[in-house]
Amino acid sequence: MNKTNLVVLMSAALLGSGCASIVSGTNQSLTVETRSKEGQPVASANCKLSNNKGSWYVTSPGSVVVSRSYEDLLINCEKEDQAPGLASVKSSTKGMAFGNILFGGVIGAGVDIASGAAYDYPTMITVLMGGNVTVDAPAPDKAQSQAAAGTISTAAVNAPTAEAKP
Repeated sequence: MNKTNLVVLMSAALLGSGCASIVSGTNQSLTVETRSKEGQPVASANCKLSNNKGSWYVTSPGSVVVSRSYEDLLINCEKEDQAPGLASVKSSTKGMAFGNILFGGVIGAGVDIASGAAYDYPTMITVLMGGNVTVDAPAPDKAQSQAAAGTISTAAVNAPTAEAKP
């Protein structure tokens, strides 16, 4: 394959897909746990998770794969003899989505936004039975943002990260 064909092929691949969709995809694995108002774990609650991309079901505590979206992820957990637990989970825009504008152009950014690949939900979600909570979006990963901008350093990669608990 000559250099011209290689350059055309690589350019088409970059423009035809978004950076975030290549790196982390349009789906995300989440863990859902349920707790009583006293903070005790509540096992075997049936939870429905939904956003504009679809609906998913999990029994707590458990993990489920959902489609990423800009929209909030709504969670409704129910268990016999318990008041239902409701949660509205915010999504955040990944740092690499902004870097994609530089490297993938408007088309790549558009693909990531439309597919949901540009967004993240918290990976651990606690639903309070008998309550209605809002779970904040995860903080953008600084190392991920720097990688998208092409300025990553080993200090940023090796730095410990703190995960916010709801």
